[in-house]
Amino acid sequence: MCGIALILSGVDVVGCDLYRESDGPPSTDAEEFLHFCQPALVVGDLKDAIGRRGPDSLGVRKVFVQLKQTDSVGKDDDKEYTEEDLHICYEENANNNISSIFKVANVQDNIINRWIAELYFLGATLQLRGASPIFQPLVDSSGNILVYNGEIFGGIHVSDDKNDAETLLHVLESCCYCNGNENGNVCYCTKLGAQFIPEIISKIKGPWALIYWQKKSGTLWFGRDAFGRRSLLVHWPTMGDARFVLSSVSPALTIGKISDTEVECSSSNICYWEELPCGIYSLCLKAPNASEQLVKQKLVGEIRKHKWTDPLLNRLVEWERTCLDPKVDPFFSNDLQLQRDQLALSSNSPKGVHKAVARMELEEHGSDIHNHIPGDARPAVKVLNALKESVMRRTVSRIFQTPRHEDEMDDHSPIAILFSGGLDSMILAAILDQCIDSKYTIDLLNVSFDGQLAPDRVSARAGVAELQTVAPHRRWRLVEIDAVLSNLAWEAKHLLALIQPAKTYMDLNIGIALWLAAGGDGWVDGGLCKLHNNHQRYRYKSTSRILLVGSGADEQCAGYGRHRTKYRLGGWVSLHEEMRLDVQRIWKRNMGRDDRCISDHGKEARFPFLDEDVIKTLLDFPLWEIAELDKPAGIGDKKILREVSWLLGLKQAAEMPKRAIQFGSRIARESNRKNFGSNRAANQASAGSVEIHHSLS
Repeated sequence: MCGIALILSGVDVVGCDLYRESDGPPSTDAEEFLHFCQPALVVGDLKDAIGRRGPDSLGVRKVFVQLKQTDSVGKDDDKEYTEEDLHICYEENANNNISSIFKVANVQDNIINRWIAELYFLGATLQLRGASPIFQPLVDSSGNILVYNGEIFGGIHVSDDKNDAETLLHVLESCCYCNGNENGNVCYCTKLGAQFIPEIISKIKGPWALIYWQKKSGTLWFGRDAFGRRSLLVHWPTMGDARFVLSSVSPALTIGKISDTEVECSSSNICYWEELPCGIYSLCLKAPNASEQLVKQKLVGEIRKHKWTDPLLNRLVEWERTCLDPKVDPFFSNDLQLQRDQLALSSNSPKGVHKAVARMELEEHGSDIHNHIPGDARPAVKVLNALKESVMRRTVSRIFQTPRHEDEMDDHSPIAILFSGGLDSMILAAILDQCIDSKYTIDLLNVSFDGQLAPDRVSARAGVAELQTVAPHRRWRLVEIDAVLSNLAWEAKHLLALIQPAKTYMDLNIGIALWLAAGGDGWVDGGLCKLHNNHQRYRYKSTSRILLVGSGADEQCAGYGRHRTKYRLGGWVSLHEEMRLDVQRIWKRNMGRDDRCISDHGKEARFPFLDEDVIKTLLDFPLWEIAELDKPAGIGDKKILREVSWLLGLKQAAEMPKRAIQFGSRIARESNRKNFGSNRAANQASAGSVEIHHSLS
């Protein structure tokens, strides 16, 4: 996990209204408030916030852009300046004085004062791949700059001894700099075999967010992957702050002073940040007409959003499923009836024919089950295979790490799981056991706000026992993280900044639970975990830098209660539309917030259920293979994952009901009591969607 940021100043950014989430211009009162109480984004605070995500290194680099000295400046009112008229100067030391830099460049002061733009790059690195350390921002031989937060699991080849960011920088260096072939035009670069930047970026399989400066064209490229698995916030220029800012995370902002009392941005109705919508964007720096220069005294940057060029990725983004309703597809209708007839041979209990066959095959064939499973259970096998490949991609690549003493290796846990003991986390745990060397311990991180009584704690302890049965040679370490909400005043304020622009009590509750779980600071029950012949409960802090998270399973497999409601009211088509909506808005509702909270500990969240091939595999099946919502909760919802669980030998986990982290950890109950007086009062106020407007104490 890395932290990246850019501050662009001295540029008149046009086109941002097309991508701004806020509805229309601010009111007069809001304009006046912003004018006198400007949000103060302090670079030092931004560095601190970015640095928490990337503890291995933190670097900065400045780029200054201005008009070259020409005789025609100011004389020809109709002249249009191009990138060839721009002078670009680099400075690595962010503390140097601008005038001294351009004194060296021999540029006239009157031109400097009017037309300087500054790009300030920040890059913090949590390095997980590559044989040698890297330091962001990365700069290639052509002067292009990249700050990158993500992993490349396919689409672009990354050698075992290379890092993702340095590989991507090398590939982007050969890209077209004319930026003119997206509309079908053939430019000089593409005739020579160069690719357009969106073509390269669209190939990446895996989570990413990036900011890339292409020097030759004077163009800034930025964006995030199609499912928003990596956070990237944007501040669009406003009257209060005319800079264009991108950042992985928000530091705490203060809005001026009112009656000598500082007002935090999170406590006002004005939000500095927005989630950048998923996609690839460019901002091309140009000089305005000479007649405009004396008025604006700024370069112009035009923002464009570019299309994904990979056909498979476009299908996943649209989230189209071939077969939706068995009543209108005779082939699949007959297949479904055959399956139902077979299920009728057994009872209507969860231990139906699929699970009975799976149990028999597990006992008889062990690891060869995929070659023997009967056809009616084949969808679950394909999903299991896709999930296993997804976990393999996220865990077996060469991990860059500092050398460890040999005596530490037996107890080392390079990969941990955010663990509730529920269906999704149990599947990830059992698959991870098959993917990494048995010498490693696997940390299972579980948070509770009600000690041993929270539902997620109860299921987690039962889950460890079941994992010990199906994988007896693995050391499983359940890290029990106990918290009391009333003792988390500082954490709550810190998390309120981290979750921005999200601002509801539900977002804060989820954020706190994820943040504490990712921290991995808790207790281990030696007797339960059977570690080191130590049967005592002892303090432990997980050092795992990679965390597997089950996000995306509920959205794709009909795990939410509202899915059942949609199915009851509108059938298969209505269910599909609701699930598609969930997947297409997951970047805004979940992923950015979760990424910011987890990575604040200098750890990287990886989401196997949101792997591109897993999404495609699930879309390839009729919806009734994914869920059967005519059946009770805990049976029909996420049906295909329950069958995967049985294939893995996890019989108890296969029957676990869906439980969100804020309820399973019981932080929602404690928050409701603290902020609304009781659960009943909170329910009447629809507490989950209530925005936080007061300071937390």
